[in-house]
Amino acid sequence: MSKGERISQFVEALEGREAKAGSNAIADHPYYRAFFHCWNEQRYYEAHDVLEQVWLQRTATSDDAQYFKGLIQAAGAFVHLQKQFEHPTHPKHGRRLAPAVRLFRLAERNLEPLGVERHAFDLATFREMLRRHARVIVESDHQTNPWSPEAAPHLSLLK
Repeated sequence: MSKGERISQFVEALEGREAKAGSNAIADHPYYRAFFHCWNEQRYYEAHDVLEQVWLQRTATSDDAQYFKGLIQAAGAFVHLQKQFEHPTHPKHGRRLAPAVRLFRLAERNLEPLGVERHAFDLATFREMLRRHARVIVESDHQTNPWSPEAAPHLSLLK
């Protein structure tokens, strides 16, 4: 079974109906909604994976490709924060704050030109949250992880 087939089954289980990756209405796309569902369950790696399936269908230079890439990078940053929080003294996971900051900045750079809202999502508030998380890490000289299960950001669509 391919990665795409596994993700389709995963999204279908979340949605309770067949997951079609070819939808044109992004805000109604099951994979797009699955991204937010996974994010809010603090399943950032899965959020990254489901949205990657939508991103791979876009032309690399399109605004939507840039949008999805930014959201995927943000999810990746939160994977780093979560792993560092769970295993702060682990040789690999303990050093994940700097890579998280790099991904926060890449995500912000990709999302900045896209305005305040896109596909029923408040990008301005999201970008500010990314900046805050990066700022906490940088101002602490990469010693403070702003993420915890209790303080994890919740994302929602505007419609």
